[in-house]
Amino acid sequence: ASFTISLHKADNTTVTIKLRPGLSTSCRIHVKNVNWSELKIKPGQNVTFIFTCSTPEKYFITEIQKNIDCVSGPCPFGDVHLYPPGLPRLNRTYIWDVKASTKAGLELKFTTSWLRQIEPGETCPDSISYNINSSIDMATVNIGTFCRNGSVSRVKLLGGVVMSLHLPWHSPLTTSGFNIANRTSIKRLCIIESILKGESSVTLMSPNYPLGFPEDELMTWQFVIPLNMRASVFFHNYSLSNCERKEERVEYYIPGSPSNPEVFKLSDSQPANIAGSFNMSLQGCDQDAQNPGALRLLFQVVVQHPQVDENVTHLVDLSKEKNMTVTIHSEGWPGHIPLMSEPICLICKDHRTCDRALTLTSGAVYRISFLCKDLSRLRITAEKGIGCMDIRWCQRKIYSLSVPKAITRLPIRLYKFIWKLLATDMINVEITSPSLKLQQHVPEQRCNTSYSYSIVSATPETELNVGVFCPGGSIEKIQMRNNITISLKTFGKGLINESVPQDLKMSFVPHIKDECIFTVSPNPKAKVYLQTPSWPYGLPPYVSVSWFIIVPSRQTARLGFSKDRMGIACETGRAYINIKEEILGAEEIVRREDELLPQPRNMYHDFWVNVSNCKPVDKTQLTLQFWVTFADKQIDLGIILAVVAGAVVLTVIGLTVFCVKRKKKKTQNPMVGVYNANVNTQMPGKKGLFGKGRQNNESHVYAVIDDAVVYGHLLKESNGSVAPEVDVYRPFDGPMGSLPPSPPPFSFRKDIKHSSNTEEEPLPLMDTDQDTYTFAHQKLGQSEDNGDANKNDKGDTSVLLLENKERDGLAE
Repeated sequence: ASFTISLHKADNTTVTIKLRPGLSTSCRIHVKNVNWSELKIKPGQNVTFIFTCSTPEKYFITEIQKNIDCVSGPCPFGDVHLYPPGLPRLNRTYIWDVKASTKAGLELKFTTSWLRQIEPGETCPDSISYNINSSIDMATVNIGTFCRNGSVSRVKLLGGVVMSLHLPWHSPLTTSGFNIANRTSIKRLCIIESILKGESSVTLMSPNYPLGFPEDELMTWQFVIPLNMRASVFFHNYSLSNCERKEERVEYYIPGSPSNPEVFKLSDSQPANIAGSFNMSLQGCDQDAQNPGALRLLFQVVVQHPQVDENVTHLVDLSKEKNMTVTIHSEGWPGHIPLMSEPICLICKDHRTCDRALTLTSGAVYRISFLCKDLSRLRITAEKGIGCMDIRWCQRKIYSLSVPKAITRLPIRLYKFIWKLLATDMINVEITSPSLKLQQHVPEQRCNTSYSYSIVSATPETELNVGVFCPGGSIEKIQMRNNITISLKTFGKGLINESVPQDLKMSFVPHIKDECIFTVSPNPKAKVYLQTPSWPYGLPPYVSVSWFIIVPSRQTARLGFSKDRMGIACETGRAYINIKEEILGAEEIVRREDELLPQPRNMYHDFWVNVSNCKPVDKTQLTLQFWVTFADKQIDLGIILAVVAGAVVLTVIGLTVFCVKRKKKKTQNPMVGVYNANVNTQMPGKKGLFGKGRQNNESHVYAVIDDAVVYGHLLKESNGSVAPEVDVYRPFDGPMGSLPPSPPPFSFRKDIKHSSNTEEEPLPLMDTDQDTYTFAHQKLGQSEDNGDANKNDKGDTSVLLLENKERDGLAE
């Protein structure tokens, strides 16, 4: 098909058909028997041509440029038409280059569809886009690139303008969609008007974005908003230039404000909850010629209905907290930016200071409010630091790792609370859960609580992910080296209120040998699964981890591993598993990485399990899981029967011995005293009991002699069956030592039986020289056969023979 383009000279329009950039093809433009790769039709020309291929839209584009001079003559104000007609169906770019004086202003008004500004590199859904450039004194400033279906209704510019419209080859658009009007000077670079209806938002950028805003320039955005709506401004990306004079700032003109214009730095929180329309201006400065920097700004204006509870304030008291920050933010913050269609949630420190994210610091009291229809879309992320640089100051102190009530009482879901525990190399951290205890989250034993703890031990060189834990398990204590990060994360509704218990404690302890030590006190009826840290990626090289398992006294633990080998090969060193009961002389079970792991075995006392890693070869990692169960100790029936039989035998033997002794006692001969010169009768520590030496006293002379010795011949006449030996006392003329003789043995007096109701306490031993020996005197005419009759005799049978001269005569 052939095409004819006819241009009037007065239209001052030029049409250029050329190849797409970077494309070479055999398709050509055929004009009067000549093939061209580019065709340029100037004002006043009439050209007919054809393409040498059937799909020229793949290879060629068209540029239509119209020059409008508003300086030397009148401007053709009004609707802008797409001229000339009859163009081939190629991608087209219409350019209107309008020259105007800086003393006047031009206004581009969009009639059929308002515009939406997009970032550089972004494309429009229908591939139709507008680009607006301001031209002042040969300098061109890119006001921005826009798509259709937005809120930008007008753009006012100072001086000339270069307006471009890009249409795809298949677009049916026949009108430009805007008109040009003349305005008085606006005394600034440009004014962009945005009309927002209902709940909506608009994203806008400073001219030349992401390059720098022109030096010492001023521009304004006008936002038209219904009076019953509220608007909030958010700066998402900005940078500042290096100013020599003046200061870069943002000014707001808000109807009804007592301090118009309100001036803000770009780093400040911008106004929020603005009722009705307002203006916002960006002011540049005089830049440093050597290092100008760049002033740029990307921001968003969000319009929403007033909130029902916007006047409801919530008290957040962080005055007693230290080293803590609390951030209230929208779900998905900071990575996720809500879509334009999503309703926005704002957090306000006061009536006009609102943002999508609000950070509160410890040591102060805040009163906050929410501009949000659905508070379930908000989250809380908090962080607290606890440090110890000297163990002497913090060893005995116990820190509670619980979420403060100031957070749990807010009507916002707690997303995460992070404790960062910092200490020097020789100080370690101990975490305890005294009442709830901790359960390790493993595939066989998953956490199903409303929150869990993620624990990470980190140094500048390595990071040890200790694991994920939740309350309600068997782990009483975890000791770790290095700096520790504990992250409490919530699930489900996740709101930790005062009814949800928390008992995690932390303290600093002296240096430990292993990277991590677990103390486990399982529920006797539970099966406990434990696994090495950094699961499933593997224990870091040369890391040692220990578990101390407490076994109740009346129970037996059974230990088993989930696989039969460690599953690694060592490049350097050896990997070991050590198992040992906490009892003197217990056997230690040791396995290397190239050996089979122990079979399930019973453990009767508290025991240790230690895993020490080597440096594994590539693609092998040490991941180990084991389990522990408990059962009551079983006693063998044979042992019970043996014990009972042994008790019976011992009872029979005891009775037999008792009977034999009793019979022998009734028939045995009277005992005769024998002097033993080698017995020491002095009490320990009672030196000097005898004031005189043995040669100078009569301590060696018997004070009493048993009746059986002196009166033995008379016993022959008694009823006794055995007659005792008869002897006569002879003075001792052998060698004499310094110690007194022993007192008569108690067996000498065993025949004397006292009645139970007349038994007296034995007299204490006195430190005196006047102690006199006594003996049991058997009355004449009595024998052992009638000893039972003496039980009722209440008289004392002990007599002092030294006072009985008659007995002395008999002894001689």
